[in-house]
Amino acid sequence: MDDFEKKLKITADTAEGGGEQDLLEEKGDTAHMSMEVCQDADAAAKSKTLNLLRQFLQVQQRRALAYAKLRSGFAEYMASGAEAAYQHLCNDITTEFCDCSKQVLELESQFLKPCSFREDLARLLRSVQEQEKQKLQLTATIQVLKKAGRPSERIVTHENCRFEKPMQHECVHLHEITEAAGTEEAEADAEYDNALKEAIKGVQDAVTTINDHIDEVRYEIAALEAEREESASCRRHTRIEMDPIYDT
Repeated sequence: MDDFEKKLKITADTAEGGGEQDLLEEKGDTAHMSMEVCQDADAAAKSKTLNLLRQFLQVQQRRALAYAKLRSGFAEYMASGAEAAYQHLCNDITTEFCDCSKQVLELESQFLKPCSFREDLARLLRSVQEQEKQKLQLTATIQVLKKAGRPSERIVTHENCRFEKPMQHECVHLHEITEAAGTEEAEADAEYDNALKEAIKGVQDAVTTINDHIDEVRYEIAALEAEREESASCRRHTRIEMDPIYDT
């Protein structure tokens, strides 16, 4: 009887130990599944962030192309004086810039949603928007100033002159050259030069800030891509370790 009781006790202990082992394995599987769910959610959020940032760079490329067209069109206008063609170009460029702005604002709003919350990137895109607005306004100012020309170099028209004979008129632009008149013209030129210089510097400052922000976006893209590759590599190794190996 003693031997039988001992065997019975050993069998019961073994069964109890096996049950504990099964429970531990079940808990381990549940924890592993929970970890995989979290990893999947994190990977999805990072993938969406990558997609949004790449879309932003595409919008910036469109803006760069639009500015190239605007500069080229303005140069042609200054050479030919084709007002209608230049106005048509300005309308097209304005439409393009408006569409780009709408897209960036939409991207900014995506970064403020819970599923892909990145307030830092939303602020970055907002700053780019503000700098792009400033750049466009100053670019228009530069073109208006160049179109008008320096006061002392502007072409004189005779629309308001009085004609007494077909080839003879009393020109309203003729006036006595005095020291006061010369000073006034010099002041007008200086004011024009300062306005043009200030607008050009403003554009350069805006471009520098925009480029700095674009570099930040590229760094963020590179970091996210590196994280994604590292995460994928880790998950591959984890699956290899978790999968049972059967001998054939």
